[in-house]
Amino acid sequence: MSELRKAMIDQMLLKGFSERTKKSYLGAVSLLARYYHLPPDKLSRSDIQHWFLYLIKDRQLSPATCRLYLNAVRFFYLQVLHWSVFQLDLVIPKRQQRIPDLLSPGEVRLIIEKASHPKYRMMFAVCYACGLRVSELVALQVVHIHGEQMYLQVVQGKGFKDRNIPLSDSLLQLLRDYWCSFHPACYLFTGRNPDAPISITSVQKVFTKTKTLAAITKVGGIHSLRHAFASHQLAAGMPIHHLKELLGHTSLKTTERYLHWCPQTASVHYDLLAHVLEGQRDE
Repeated sequence: MSELRKAMIDQMLLKGFSERTKKSYLGAVSLLARYYHLPPDKLSRSDIQHWFLYLIKDRQLSPATCRLYLNAVRFFYLQVLHWSVFQLDLVIPKRQQRIPDLLSPGEVRLIIEKASHPKYRMMFAVCYACGLRVSELVALQVVHIHGEQMYLQVVQGKGFKDRNIPLSDSLLQLLRDYWCSFHPACYLFTGRNPDAPISITSVQKVFTKTKTLAAITKVGGIHSLRHAFASHQLAAGMPIHHLKELLGHTSLKTTERYLHWCPQTASVHYDLLAHVLEGQRDE
């Protein structure tokens, strides 16, 4: 391992970056170095500028990917090489805040039903009923399910925040049946390695295949289950500040994206899963 790479890893560790962010940032700086066949500390500001123009014009990378690379390179030159300033004459379009097409309760039920394996059905049910991000879903461990107290514990979710999510009777019973069938030892959902969690990529691929089997053409990956949870809870009367805590949002403005038509009345945690599994479709 080069000294620069080690120094960057150490700085990211001090900043508390997630493993996914560390991998992405290291990959971006490595791409820059490989493009010039030079160590990144030998490159000038104009070299970096030219590389970004190449990414945008020739590679035609998405604004989101370019922004990720820009953040990674900026971090490297400011935090590792201690440049006093990092400024490029470059404008990257702002990331669009897109929300997936809203799934109806009937469509959520179809997706759960069409899953090809009980493990996948359980994954989709938990993801929807608790409004989890896919990264939080795959990180779930058996010890995070508190049956007696009826809540699910999200440990170190996005932003390194913990939160507790109430478990409905219907979901808790499904989780107990799942444990009796598969006896997971550590992670609730594993891949081929029983000691490691299933990968995010695998979950996304399974969801896409299952949605196709259910003949659902609405745009959106597995995050659409989290979107459906939020929208359906608001429609059922959950106050937005309560939903904000369940979703793990830092800002209420982020949660407000789910305010389409939803009334806010009583402080409830509606048992969405029971409604879905009973097969009650939207009229």
